[in-house]
Amino acid sequence: MAYADLVAEDRRLSILLLLDASPGGIGNEALLQAALPSFGHAPSADTVRADLAWLAEGRLITTRDTQGLVVATLAERGADVAAGRAVHPGVKKRRPG
Repeated sequence: MAYADLVAEDRRLSILLLLDASPGGIGNEALLQAALPSFGHAPSADTVRADLAWLAEGRLITTRDTQGLVVATLAERGADVAAGRAVHPGVKKRRPG
């Protein structure tokens, strides 16, 4: 697997973990982008938006546009992936603990 693919998988898991830790499982693209450096990622706004679209396509989150800002809500399956109870191709598997 290419390094870029490993980074993308880890970044997507990080987004799910951030949403899982957020009240109501909700976060907007700007807040997620600001928090991702704490997980070792420094993505562009375009990358975060693309990841949110990818996660929504996989039904791990839902998204809505609010005045030009993408707001993401963690879906049940996304919460399961974030907790390590389920796996999804393209998202890093969470390690136990």
